[in-house]
Amino acid sequence: MSENQPPPPPPPGGTPPPPGGYGGQPQPGFGGAPAGVPRPGELLNRFLARLIDHVLLAVVYAVIYTVFNGIFLTGFVHSFGEYFLFWTVTAILQAAIYLGYFALMESNSGQTVGKMVMKLRTYGPDGESKPTMEQALKRNAYSALGILSIIPFIGWFFLGWAVPLAAVIYIAITLNSDQPNHQGWHDKFAGGTRVLQVG
Repeated sequence: MSENQPPPPPPPGGTPPPPGGYGGQPQPGFGGAPAGVPRPGELLNRFLARLIDHVLLAVVYAVIYTVFNGIFLTGFVHSFGEYFLFWTVTAILQAAIYLGYFALMESNSGQTVGKMVMKLRTYGPDGESKPTMEQALKRNAYSALGILSIIPFIGWFFLGWAVPLAAVIYIAITLNSDQPNHQGWHDKFAGGTRVLQVG
């Protein structure tokens, strides 16, 4: 074929798809994985998985809160020391329960109960193995921010809920804006962990 000869016309029915587009080869990385192959978990599914986990943990924490409320705050008149001790103990227990749950479940099986329901799995930076305990602790460290409620007054009424909420919002924004891998800042803080849709 001469170099000056025009290219052959497209086949009947339209132009062929571009490489990597619909019908072409998948793009490198998880974002271009074809259907049926693990791909990055979407924001909605990851949110629902966390919601399921937090509902379960809230039930456990509510029982503990009630027990310690009965231990430290019996009667009607309480000293500052009683309030401080109550909030300190419950905040430490809440942080330990939430962080421990997510870190243990993800490092042992890659899945929490919520992720099992939503068919998601957490992987290490290689995208194949489970995260290590260190990686799981790092990516879930924000779940222990409720410990800020041990700070008298400002922690009890503001920091204990506002800072964790701000962290969750920031994670959602960074996760949704990271295309196509959907890695939030907590994933990158943990060295590049990934949450993939496996079903």
